[in-house]
Amino acid sequence: MSAEDLERYETEVELGLYQEYKAVLPLFRFVVETERRFYLANSVVVQPKAEAGLSFVEIELHDAWVWDMYRPVRFVDHVRVVSFRDVNVEELPRRDPS
Repeated sequence: MSAEDLERYETEVELGLYQEYKAVLPLFRFVVETERRFYLANSVVVQPKAEAGLSFVEIELHDAWVWDMYRPVRFVDHVRVVSFRDVNVEELPRRDPS
């Protein structure tokens, strides 16, 4: 497989992931961004923690979708994330079921 073939494959996979994201977005209440991943979730609990002089954040997500083109399954029931960096949690606007 050439570098060009690999790049084309990754572009196609990323486009498919973006299309999946657009399709599943209405199913979720929150967007969560960490330094490593992007998540959609229906339940988010953020807990600031400090241990041994280190500050970090523990995030619990339930009923989630993970933006990761290398994962075979992106829908997960429960995710626990620990981050030593910034975390952004945004509640999505409610959509009318009309």
